[in-house]
Amino acid sequence: MRIKTGIPGMDEILNGGIPERNVVLLSGGPGTGKTIFGQQFLWYGLQNGEPGIYVALEEHPVQIRQNMATFGWNVKSFEEEGKFALVDAFTAGIGKSKEYEKYIVQDLTDVRELMDVLRIAIKDLNAKRVVVDSVTTLYINKPAVARSIILQLKRFLAGMGCTAIFVSQISVGERGFGGPGVEHGVDGIIRLDLDEIDGELKRSIVVWKMRGTSHSMKRHLFEITSRGIVVYPDKIVKLR
Repeated sequence: MRIKTGIPGMDEILNGGIPERNVVLLSGGPGTGKTIFGQQFLWYGLQNGEPGIYVALEEHPVQIRQNMATFGWNVKSFEEEGKFALVDAFTAGIGKSKEYEKYIVQDLTDVRELMDVLRIAIKDLNAKRVVVDSVTTLYINKPAVARSIILQLKRFLAGMGCTAIFVSQISVGERGFGGPGVEHGVDGIIRLDLDEIDGELKRSIVVWKMRGTSHSMKRHLFEITSRGIVVYPDKIVKLR
């Protein structure tokens, strides 16, 4: 069974989509489009009757809803129908969040609490898709436990029947995918890059690994448009 990303061109290079229950590390530097990719994946699910959850670790939930709406992805009605949920792991329930947000993680350093809140949300919605943005936040100050955190989350989400995207932040020019052990703990790795080629910034995407499917081994051009990400399976990017 494949879970379609719904991102134009992406499912083509994945031979039909992400295998069900896979946990995929979506890695990239600042401004590469990781958050948009994750939101677009959830939005496509909503359009096709698959409830989804967005775990907000980096940004205020209100801001996330506004950002999604700029692409025409208005999640309000889906939230009201119990098809979409934002897990607020950003504000710790401080300020107005506790009045507006249904799912709040109070202790942002406690992965167990995050999983408890997620478990409730997944059951409430019967969620099939989960995006954690960004998983790097969970271990940025304690890299030694990165792999264990990733594996705990992965086991938990796959066990709940979810297909998940873990957004992983890397610094500009970094070669890896977000720290040792992290890339070994996931089923798939997709990397987004922004590189200067012949005096012009170009976006490219590579599927480094994906369990359960063959995939393109090439670096493909992609763009961020007013309707989200578009991947061009027939346009190959060559880095210097």
